[in-house]
Amino acid sequence: MPEARVIPLRPDDDEPHVPPSSPPSWDRQLTDTLEFLQRRLTGEYATDEFGFDPDLTDNVLLPMLRPLFNRWFRVETHGVENVPATGGALVVANHSGTIPVDGLMTTVALHDDHPAQRRFRLLGADLVFELPFIGAMARKFGATLACSEDAERLLTDGELVGVFPEGFKGVGKPFRDRYTLQRFGRGGFVTAALRTGVPIIPCAIVGAEEIYPMIGNAKTAARLFGLPYLPITPTFPLLGPLGLVPLPSKWLIAFGEPIETASYGPAAAEDPMLVFNLTDQVRETIQQSLYQLLLKRPSVFG
Repeated sequence: MPEARVIPLRPDDDEPHVPPSSPPSWDRQLTDTLEFLQRRLTGEYATDEFGFDPDLTDNVLLPMLRPLFNRWFRVETHGVENVPATGGALVVANHSGTIPVDGLMTTVALHDDHPAQRRFRLLGADLVFELPFIGAMARKFGATLACSEDAERLLTDGELVGVFPEGFKGVGKPFRDRYTLQRFGRGGFVTAALRTGVPIIPCAIVGAEEIYPMIGNAKTAARLFGLPYLPITPTFPLLGPLGLVPLPSKWLIAFGEPIETASYGPAAAEDPMLVFNLTDQVRETIQQSLYQLLLKRPSVFG
């Protein structure tokens, strides 16, 4: 059975990776904004077959998320050198936070902190794409359905694909179970990686558990709205709309060493024992890495 490998945090990795950058001048920003508006009005922009809109992502969606990333959550990114600069790869991460903000912050991390500014193509549950406005924005941001067919097409095209195998069990778990990984399903992500021969990159995320501490679940109301859960937190619904503001927890995102799959060959995807062992290796690597990151973080809001 393959051994789990804890995501290393080397002494020289104590500081987050921050690429050198300087903010554009106001006249450059104004010019860029006018050019963007012109492209939107004239239709001179492109989307791919999944609905991904890089022009909107770069000029609207990512800038909207950066204040959260840089100032509110103060995200530190570690191990970006483990993410290949080109070619397909599958990033597998823990899921938490009541609302899946972790996927958004990881997308910013891989674009802004990776030297190659990699696009992160998230795989989302059906419910995400059924929600008005949110579903459309998710597709424009690069997300698509969490199914093997879409995942394999993206990986074959050389995309960096992200999956959260815990699904709603992870993002909607009670606060008392924080940083304890839930079941990883049947290993569909491993099957996709084996069929396409891409590396699997474990990713551990600390900080998301505390943004909306889920202390209760209004199950009856959730069923009425067709939701997997309806969270009760210390601030929601007690404070109304203010309760939707996430708490400013300190975030750490670490990418581990790639687990190669090419040597197994595509036929290995039909071997249930190999799929199980690789799934268990990825899960154990992420779990042990979460413990390591929690020890590294000085405090929840530090």
